[in-house]
Amino acid sequence: MKRSTIPSLDDLRAFEAVARLGSVRAAAEELALTHGAVSRRISKLAVDINVQLFEPSGRGIRLTRDGEILSKATLGAFEQLTDALGEIRSSPANQPIVLSCERSVAMRWLIPRLSKFQDTHPEVDLHLSVGGGTLDFQRDRITLAIRRLDFPVDPNWIIEPMMKETIGPVMQPGMKVHFVNHNYIALGSKTRPNAWDDWLKEHPNTPRPRENRFQDHHFLMIEGALNGLGVALCPYVLAMDDIKRGRLIAPLGFCEDGSEYGLIHPKELPMTNHIKLVKHWLSEAAHQ
Repeated sequence: MKRSTIPSLDDLRAFEAVARLGSVRAAAEELALTHGAVSRRISKLAVDINVQLFEPSGRGIRLTRDGEILSKATLGAFEQLTDALGEIRSSPANQPIVLSCERSVAMRWLIPRLSKFQDTHPEVDLHLSVGGGTLDFQRDRITLAIRRLDFPVDPNWIIEPMMKETIGPVMQPGMKVHFVNHNYIALGSKTRPNAWDDWLKEHPNTPRPRENRFQDHHFLMIEGALNGLGVALCPYVLAMDDIKRGRLIAPLGFCEDGSEYGLIHPKELPMTNHIKLVKHWLSEAAHQ
């Protein structure tokens, strides 16, 4: 059969719905059309193929013999289309890439670099999810994860090192005079409550704070430092952009704390071209 002899797909959809549901009204509700629009499509289909598809039956309608034949064909065809589309959409190559990242790292490091990647690779459907610590890739539908590797890891994961964790006191440039005179508030994060104590033990020449205050997350602690609330003991990865812009200074520099960040994914993850692009971008960004 030539393609030009195949009726309109919209008309066939309307016919299939009426034949399957047994009424024009039910078909109209399913297709979000008016009763008249469905009736017109069925009438047009009957004229186009020169076949009577329905006949009166009491107060309703029923399929004719030719209508029954066409109904079976359209039902089978739409089921095959539905199955094919489902298979296509479930293919790893067509699934969005969900990148899970710790909240502060996402806000302070990842998102500022994301627009360049999106501009370069608009074809990659990359979604962000925030979370920390261990994770369940299947349950949470995560493709890749960036984590500080301070928890037990699953042997079925592949972990690619990204960057060492280095920390140090950061502050507004104008805060330095208060810092060296021991007249400052030490800003910490509740997620690492012992960080300042450990730092002061390992760096005894650091000026002692007059007070310690803790925020729920690192990004709140850094915002506090940016706004002159005190001196934040924070990872370099979270402060690096503001240091480069001169908004923050780190007079004592940064020291490794023995941990590192890794890019994690399950061993069985199908490595599509889009996933490879994301991994390569993250690796380059981390090494910069």
